[in-house]
Amino acid sequence: MTADATGTAEEAARFHALLAAFEGRPAAVDGRGKDAVNAPMIRHWCEAMGDTNPAYTGPDAIAPPTMLQAWTMGGLSGHSDRSSAHDELFALLDGAGFTSVVATDCEQEYLRPLRPGDTITFDAVIESVSPRKTTKLGTGHFVTTRMDVRVGGEPVGTHRFRILKYAPAGRPAKQPEPRGKTGTQRPRPVVNRDNQGFWEGVREHRLLIQRCTSCATLRFPWLPGCNSCSSPDWDTVEACGDGTVFSHVVMHHPPFPAFDPPYAVVLVELAEGVRMISNITGVPYDEVRIGMPVRLEFQRVDDDLELPVFRGSEA
Repeated sequence: MTADATGTAEEAARFHALLAAFEGRPAAVDGRGKDAVNAPMIRHWCEAMGDTNPAYTGPDAIAPPTMLQAWTMGGLSGHSDRSSAHDELFALLDGAGFTSVVATDCEQEYLRPLRPGDTITFDAVIESVSPRKTTKLGTGHFVTTRMDVRVGGEPVGTHRFRILKYAPAGRPAKQPEPRGKTGTQRPRPVVNRDNQGFWEGVREHRLLIQRCTSCATLRFPWLPGCNSCSSPDWDTVEACGDGTVFSHVVMHHPPFPAFDPPYAVVLVELAEGVRMISNITGVPYDEVRIGMPVRLEFQRVDDDLELPVFRGSEA
């Protein structure tokens, strides 16, 4: 039979039955991590995440638990142990018009810490394929893969990864732009209960940093709990606005609506010691340098959105 992304409910049910037949089939068998757990990778991870937990350094170091998936990834060359079932499932979805993919969420369970020198092996199974769902992105099916990770045959963790294979929703007809306004609207920030206070501060032209009231550790971006002591209690301090460029990239491609490449994206180290990603103004993109001093300012994007950005100094 054939199926497509616009079929009737009966056709959708028949197609889902084909997809459900893949549940329980292996996605990878006898996989092996390309590298043993190692200290350099742990160090790079911790530096990128700003995680200074002493458990991850020294002769008795362990790997951060959330690195579980990192030790199983195949890199650009991929893995040779992926099963035919995985490819057959994706070919079936592609053939039905569900050609786009987006990762939606993951769940991890940790059974014991990983340590430098551990050699990772894993098996993966296609755990579930959802009935047809309609999202803002489009209509498609959620595919969940479970990976069981081992060291020396001993289970050390489980990683569930869920994606949406979907047919993109039809784009609405373009509306005439109001007089005096051009271009595409810039994406809106996602405001939730964990970061609402930050955006309230932005509206008042204040850059607020969370501070743990148990150990006084500052953290950014905003999180529901402290990285250092796990306390859920916090207050805020207002950033003075001074900082330096810790790192930066220049975006040339791909083009993205509302942005005009090339432009620089900077990781700014604030005077308070935390870092945040933002845009930089006041200097050409090709003159941004690591260590460049910057100063906080608030940029009006449109009638409904104002963002914290940093003005660079060429001096």
